[in-house]
Amino acid sequence: MRQTLTERATTWLLRLIGGTICLAFVPVFFPLSWMQAVHVWLGLGDMPQSTIVEYLARSLSAMYFAHGVVVLAISTDVRRYCPLVSMLGYLNMVLGAIFLGVDLVAQMPWFWTISEGPPIALMGLVLLLISRAIASSDQSMRKASN
Repeated sequence: MRQTLTERATTWLLRLIGGTICLAFVPVFFPLSWMQAVHVWLGLGDMPQSTIVEYLARSLSAMYFAHGVVVLAISTDVRRYCPLVSMLGYLNMVLGAIFLGVDLVAQMPWFWTISEGPPIALMGLVLLLISRAIASSDQSMRKASN
């Protein structure tokens, strides 16, 4: 069955999201000195020197990568995985709100705060709306074929 315009747009949106998130794989292997330099460059001051900080930085990057791979897998058949697109929508809306709260409490720089939580939440809303459109068109096609 041919993909609708909405399904094709969703496929490419998920590939963009998943591909971008997968870029987090690279910092897993950064030398610690590079992580420290990025920390300073972002205006966050000196990066704390401890095993747990390094562990959290690397494992968080790995988890982002794993999330990106799942998003890419879902993009292979958005009609089939429509319930997962919907779940990603809800999940990203919640994560966006959580990240915004964490960023505010941690007093992250303004550019970080506005470029993390709000876009993730907005993307979640877009995915949720798109998943509803896909589900609706799928139901319409089923009725038409009966």
